[in-house]
Amino acid sequence: MAKKPDPATAPNGEPAIPYEQARAELIEVVTKLESGQAPLSESMQLWERGEALAKTCQQWLDGAKARIDSASGE
Repeated sequence: MAKKPDPATAPNGEPAIPYEQARAELIEVVTKLESGQAPLSESMQLWERGEALAKTCQQWLDGAKARIDSASGE
């Protein structure tokens, strides 16, 4: 059975959206959640989106660290 492609990842293996965009959207999501004004169903959707955005940011950071480690011979 073939592995289903991850919609958050581009075909080249990098996250589908730039780090800066993911981080900015994550900040917006957290701000909305912290306000406590969203109904439960919307809060759950925001939480799920925030988790996906956090994963995207971590992928970018992990990739950058790997490139730095490779360049420095670690």
